[in-house]
Amino acid sequence: MNALVNILEQYHHENMTWLRSIDFFRQENSFLKNRLAEVVDGTTDRDFLAQAEHFQNQFIIKDEFLDELRHDVQEQERDLTHRFRHQNFSPDSAMRDRQQQLRGQIHYLEKEFNSLRYEFNNYLSSTLQ
Repeated sequence: MNALVNILEQYHHENMTWLRSIDFFRQENSFLKNRLAEVVDGTTDRDFLAQAEHFQNQFIIKDEFLDELRHDVQEQERDLTHRFRHQNFSPDSAMRDRQQQLRGQIHYLEKEFNSLRYEFNNYLSSTLQ
């Protein structure tokens, strides 16, 4: 029984960590969108504007992914809370699978977001000289 409680506590810890990470990425994405708006303001260069639109679209896609991921993590956390309340400490295979899937999605988010941020900052550094 204690090992099962430990597994659920680990899932809870992961979920709370992920929610904080998602909040960070949402703030960072907002910062990048604001920076994009600053550099686009007053620009008429068509190539630059086309690339700016590309980044804007990517930031919007990231916002949508972050919202969906946050929802999924919160749903998993609600399931954990329900299990603790009812002293059902045995995670079923569906819960384990969801937790593993969430781990993969968080890993993907971190990798892709960092890549997008690097690409964006690199582009601005090379074009705003």
